[in-house]
Amino acid sequence: MLVSDFNFDLPEELIAQEPLADRAASRMLCLNRTAGTYQDGLFANLPELLRPEDLLVFNNTRVFPARLYGHRAAGEGKIEVLLTRQISSEPNEWECLVRPGKKVRVGERLYFGEGLEAAVIARADFGERRIRFLPGPDFFEQIERLGHVPLPPYIVRAAQNRDQNRDQNKARVEDRERYQTVYARERGSVAAPTAGLHFTPQILEAIRARGTQTAELTLHVGLGTFQPIRADRVEDVKLHHEHYSISEEAADAINHARREHRRIVAVGTTTVRTLEYAALSSSEIRSGSGEADIFIYPGYKFRIVDAMLTNFHLPQSSLLILVCAFAGRKNVLNAYRHAVESKYRFYSYGDCMVVE
Repeated sequence: MLVSDFNFDLPEELIAQEPLADRAASRMLCLNRTAGTYQDGLFANLPELLRPEDLLVFNNTRVFPARLYGHRAAGEGKIEVLLTRQISSEPNEWECLVRPGKKVRVGERLYFGEGLEAAVIARADFGERRIRFLPGPDFFEQIERLGHVPLPPYIVRAAQNRDQNRDQNKARVEDRERYQTVYARERGSVAAPTAGLHFTPQILEAIRARGTQTAELTLHVGLGTFQPIRADRVEDVKLHHEHYSISEEAADAINHARREHRRIVAVGTTTVRTLEYAALSSSEIRSGSGEADIFIYPGYKFRIVDAMLTNFHLPQSSLLILVCAFAGRKNVLNAYRHAVESKYRFYSYGDCMVVE
C-alpha cells in the first residue's frame, strides 16, 4: 500500500488561516461509512446527531507556547526551537526541533532571554535534538512569557514588517485562546486536538442535556502532527511516541458503554489513537499512562471506536490514513472531493466531518 494512494488535490485558498469568530459556526460533513454516502451539515447540529446512549470521548490536553526564539553563543545567529516532548523534569530535558538545525552542535548553549538557557546534549530521532535547560526560575512560567503558540506550518500570515521573522509573527495573542479547546486541562501538547476546537460551553451543555455521556482522556500531541510521512509504503511508516493517560473513571465509563453495546464516539484522531492503543493488549480499556506510537492504516480492526468527529487532514498524512482505515479509502476521498468542490475550510482552523 502506497502513501501516494492517499493523495487529493486541495486548492491553497481552502486552507483556513484564521479561526471563525464563533467556534460552533463551522460546517460539518456527515459521512455514513457503511453506505458511503455523505450529507452537508453544520457543527451546531452535532447534539442532534448524537444518541442519548452514546459516550462522547474528548482529549483534554492543553497546548503550551512551545516555540522559542533565541540565539546561540554571541555572534552565532538567531535560532528557533520547537519543544516536542519532555523527556524528564529533573533534570529538565526535552526533545526539540531546532532551526537552522545543521549549524547547532552537541555541547552548544542556547539563550532565550530572562535567564532561560539550555545546552544541546544529544541528537535524537527524526532530526531532533535533545536539550537540557539550566536550573532557574519556574520553567513553565518562563515558557508562558517567552514562548509562542506553535501554529502548524500551513498557517502562513504576513509579517508585520520585513525585519520580523514570519514564523514569529504568525501566532497572535488571540491564538493562545483560539488554538485551544474550551475543555483543555492537562498541559503538554505542541498542537491542538483540532476536532475539539469547534466545541463551546453551550454545545457541551446541549449534548449533556440530550443525555449523552462524556468522558475525558489525555494525549499530548507531538511532532508527528507537523512532520510529513517520509516513507513510500504505508507499512514502513513509523510515528513518534506521544504521552497519554486514562483515568480510572474514564476507563470505567468506556468499558461500561462497551458492555452495554453503546456507541463510543471519539472527538478527534488523537482520541481514536489513544483508545485503540490502550486496547491493543486487552479486551478492555485499562487506566494508566504510557507512550503511544500506534499507526492505524487500512486493514486495522477497530476495537473501541464506533464513530468519530474529525477535521479535514493533509494529503498523504497519517491522520488522513487513519480516517481512511475507519471509513474506507474510497469513501473518504470521495467525501474530501465533495468538500473541496463545496469549498469547505481545511485543516486546524477549518471545518469538520463526522463519520458514523
